[in-house]
Amino acid sequence: MKKAISVGIIGLGTVGAGVFRILTKEKELIAHRLGVPLEIGLIADTNISRFKDVGIPQHLMTTDAKEVIQNPQIDIVLELIGGIEPARTFHLMAINHRKHLVTANKALLAEYGEEIFQAAHAQHVDMGFEASVGGGIPIIRVLKEGFSGERISAIFGIVNGTSNYILTQMSEEGRDFSEALKEAQRLGFAEANPQLDINGGDPAHKLAILAMLAYGTPVPLEKIYTEGIDRVTPIDITFAERLGYKIKLLAITKLSEGRLEARVHPTMIPKEEILAQVNGVFNAISIIGESVGESLFYGRGAGSMPTGSAVVSDLIDIARNIQQGVAVRAPHLAYLPETRTAIEIQPMEEIQSSYYLRFHVEDRPGVLSEIAGVLGQHHISIASVIQEGRRGALPSSSEKGVLLVMMTHQAREKDIQGALVIINGRDSVFEPTTLIRVEKIH
Repeated sequence: MKKAISVGIIGLGTVGAGVFRILTKEKELIAHRLGVPLEIGLIADTNISRFKDVGIPQHLMTTDAKEVIQNPQIDIVLELIGGIEPARTFHLMAINHRKHLVTANKALLAEYGEEIFQAAHAQHVDMGFEASVGGGIPIIRVLKEGFSGERISAIFGIVNGTSNYILTQMSEEGRDFSEALKEAQRLGFAEANPQLDINGGDPAHKLAILAMLAYGTPVPLEKIYTEGIDRVTPIDITFAERLGYKIKLLAITKLSEGRLEARVHPTMIPKEEILAQVNGVFNAISIIGESVGESLFYGRGAGSMPTGSAVVSDLIDIARNIQQGVAVRAPHLAYLPETRTAIEIQPMEEIQSSYYLRFHVEDRPGVLSEIAGVLGQHHISIASVIQEGRRGALPSSSEKGVLLVMMTHQAREKDIQGALVIINGRDSVFEPTTLIRVEKIH
């Protein structure tokens, strides 16, 4: 057995700094649980000022990631620089040097995970990526091991704290989207360029990873339908409240009749659902299993220390394997490579959902029946209708027309979109119809 396990860190940003603090502060606790010390062998970052900010000793510093990867004393390489390149190159280089690998890089795993995991399997090295989804929530280990005997029918996740904070501010404080985004940036919850958060790209990366683990299939990122929150308005949040719903940006995957749904979009869910009550920067992931029913995992989805904690848990898990002289005790993607099979991703146009539709229409008799007629021709049944007059919740920029809100029963996406093409082309409709999909978790 080794007298110590050595870790090399590439990237000393927010998460890297958190990992350093945890490994330093909890050194004795970790050694007590592991049986040997878990030591930092070398840290690479091109930004020298970061070493000073965290207080890294000189002998642990380098600006060259290759020094970390090629160091024969380092057992586990930790990649925390994010992005695609040079992270992908570093991953493959570390694997080829037979280094075990830990990462928080969800974008890389979503886009190039198949290549990286195949290389890790060929070299028989461990990979930990708990921090890639859900921050401090141990959802990867749950899917890989905790639910290894469970047939999963669906996953619903609030997996982006920035968008959840913005929607919470819009709901609870009455802010519009731009105001809520600026507040999130001021508080450090949103990046200066927040596009991946608000356009659904970040939760799509995470959904690809969750679906790969849950169903044993490659999930090409381009097959995930992705829609952000930038078109959600205070008007829609107000109507959702009146109808008994909350609007959340959900990452959704379901297995139905041999095909897989994979989609990210704003979703109305009933207020009584637990996910509807997850606010601020918190994340929550609901897993529906055939034997266990619904299991909910809740916690901080980002940040230096929560994400750092997830990284350290991977380091300890791999260090235990090293101590026992084993590797890849559980398959990287929960299924043995030879048993993984591609499952067809269901086209978005074929999914079934209920829908919230908000129309801004001319205030005259017959408009409601015209819209209902078009919906009926497309096999769409109306569940409820609200008509809001000029003194209601009209857009501040509008001085004409009324708002018409409809909730539909289950319908096919293709039928809804076909109906809206016709409806939006009518002279009596003043602006494109707002559509929000409606889901019940149970």
